[in-house]
Amino acid sequence: MKRSLALVFTLASGFVLSAAAQTTAAPGAAAAAPGPAKIAVIAFQAAVAQTNEGQRNFADLQKKFDPRRQQLKALSDEIDNLTKQLQAGADKLSPAEQQSKATAIDTKKKQLDRDAQDAQNDFTQEMQDVYNALASKVYDVLQSYAEQKGYTLVLDGSVQQSPILYSAPNTNITKEIIDAYNVKSGIPAPPAAPASSVDAPRPAPRTAPKPAAPAAH
Repeated sequence: MKRSLALVFTLASGFVLSAAAQTTAAPGAAAAAPGPAKIAVIAFQAAVAQTNEGQRNFADLQKKFDPRRQQLKALSDEIDNLTKQLQAGADKLSPAEQQSKATAIDTKKKQLDRDAQDAQNDFTQEMQDVYNALASKVYDVLQSYAEQKGYTLVLDGSVQQSPILYSAPNTNITKEIIDAYNVKSGIPAPPAAPASSVDAPRPAPRTAPKPAAPAAH
């Protein structure tokens, strides 16, 4: 049951505010004229997920999968109840009846495993599609912003093997990119989450799928 429940509750966790992915600089850019380097850093993963559009799209994805999540929870609860009933009434059942009920429970457990894995795979694939589509657009804003501000290099501090050991706070342009993208998209901020969902689990930034590399401009 632990494996099944883990899959069930994995679906319950959101990919809304901390979805993550690795991104690379666009190849083929024209060489900059010699001069002092101007470097910025960004948590690109968070920037994508924390845009108004990202929050909206990932919340919509959660809602889309909520019926399947509820179905999995209902099946898990049913298995738990049947198991408790079997344990409580074992002394009143014949060996054949005990075996029959145990077999039925085992069949339901296997079904839960299959259904949970299928739901997890479907959720992950759709989440990847949503992320990749948005990451490409956020990258375009990042590139334009860097060119306008004269940055010669932008490093992503959210990748698993980031070379960044230290960066001054004023070199971080994550918020600036989020704000710039929100202005460009024109999508309003989502309504504040209800108090009951404030402590909802959020994924670690490094578990999201890798988006396609943005095209060179």
